[in-house]
Amino acid sequence: MEDLSPRLQDILGLAREQGRVGVDDLAMRFAVTPQTIRKDLNDLCERRLLKRVHGGAVVASTVENLRYDARRMLAAGEKARIGRHAAGLIPNDCALFINIGTTTEEVARALGGHRGLMAITNNINVANILHTMPDIETIVVGGVLRHADGGIVGESATDFINQFKVDYAIIGASAIEEDGALLDFDYREVRVSQAIIANARTVVLVADHMKFERSAPVRIGHVAQVDVLITDSAPPEALAAVCANAGTQIEIAPE
Repeated sequence: MEDLSPRLQDILGLAREQGRVGVDDLAMRFAVTPQTIRKDLNDLCERRLLKRVHGGAVVASTVENLRYDARRMLAAGEKARIGRHAAGLIPNDCALFINIGTTTEEVARALGGHRGLMAITNNINVANILHTMPDIETIVVGGVLRHADGGIVGESATDFINQFKVDYAIIGASAIEEDGALLDFDYREVRVSQAIIANARTVVLVADHMKFERSAPVRIGHVAQVDVLITDSAPPEALAAVCANAGTQIEIAPE
């Protein structure tokens, strides 16, 4: 944007590349005070280019997701913790769905010690992870391959999912509202996610804390349809209350 100063343009570019920027990191990068960076972020937020969160800001768009490589970088350590904890809930000798998402990929990585699993996925990245694990039978959903992130979406994918009834579903979401709404960006992906939820006996939602700070335009469902929410830090009080009322268990992945 032409009316932005060079530093504001650089901050906005970093946010779009990484998904999130932090006050302290930006202050060091630009050799200015944290107060100056806070003013910069407030300026960008007033223009609705960024959205303020604790310690920094995130991209403000509610209609377009971040690039896949940027999403993988965001909260990478937290996602790995969540993945290990979720994998620990999955017993041997069962069937499960694993859907699209960078956090669900971490669950797949953590399943290496399991035996006798049948994993059905519409995520090419998950399939690439699981195919090296000889004790896990991997079934890849048919449908339209989305170039942006390796997700398989569309009516064919939904029809394929509806052939199964499995023990567990490991799902992600792009955003979780305080009222419990689970949101995403692509309606084609949402329909597949809805089929996954409908055809699993136990639904496990894996979501890092940033999902509580974002929004997206398409409704997947509600946290009441989830049996266990695994995250890395306590969710907002309003969301925690909704989960309690719905009987959704919240588990915080340990360090």
